[in-house]
Amino acid sequence: MSRFSNLTSRSVLPDARARVRRSRLRAVLAAPPRGFGLFLYLVLIGATGVYGSQLGGTWPAVVAAYGTPGDMLANLAGFRVETVTIKGQQDLTDGEILAAAGVSETTSLVFLDAKHARDQLQKLPLVKSATVHKLYPDTLGISIEERKPYALWQRDGTVFVIAADGIAIDEHRDGRYANLPFVVGNGAANRAAEIVELLDSIPVIKARVRASVLVAERRWNLTLDNGVVVRLPERDPAKALAALASLQEEAGVMDRDVISIDMRLADRVAFRLGADALAARAAELAKKKGGKA
Repeated sequence: MSRFSNLTSRSVLPDARARVRRSRLRAVLAAPPRGFGLFLYLVLIGATGVYGSQLGGTWPAVVAAYGTPGDMLANLAGFRVETVTIKGQQDLTDGEILAAAGVSETTSLVFLDAKHARDQLQKLPLVKSATVHKLYPDTLGISIEERKPYALWQRDGTVFVIAADGIAIDEHRDGRYANLPFVVGNGAANRAAEIVELLDSIPVIKARVRASVLVAERRWNLTLDNGVVVRLPERDPAKALAALASLQEEAGVMDRDVISIDMRLADRVAFRLGADALAARAAELAKKKGGKA
């Protein structure tokens, strides 16, 4: 069969179908089924109401109260969302989850976009992943995995609760997370796991650290519970912390009258003395000098 005969056969079939549809329509109009007139009347009333509310500016209020026309019809047919099962929530409330998914009292299961609802849920900072399933005729299943609070991050004077991946979950408003590790500075959120895991490996130092400050987004300073600042090197901070732990065990350097302990040089440790220690050191040097004279 030539390509022309193929084209002809495809062009003839739609005409035949159209004739069949017209004949069926004439048959329905000649002898409409029972209740057909009432159905048309209700459609006309509904369309008139929609048109009038749009002209009068009340359409948004109508949709808010009764849903979209599609939802109205689906709900009448028994597809209103009556049951929502939520799994995996820890800190999020039911209301926050339903609002993000776009579920209200007027929502129908037929016209709910499960993919859109999932995407909106995953925009919540606390949600790491989400799945949404429609279970006909009237049940919606939502499963979420929440991010867990991992550390506190201060930036520009504001403290945020962050997850291990650095995502800010919420502002820190109360004392619920006061025991979490505290990091400070630009870029510190994305590198929080780095310093937290490092300190976890050396408990004797971790117990004394009150804040880890990222300097110029390159290296860390540790502020201890007595105010002493430990300056870590950019490269191999783990080695520097191990050396500091040894010095603490041998000489209690973190408890001395010092302002800072500089570990940035691989071959030496520098101490900046406090006022009392500095005065005592000066007196000791003066005494040695006088003794030699």
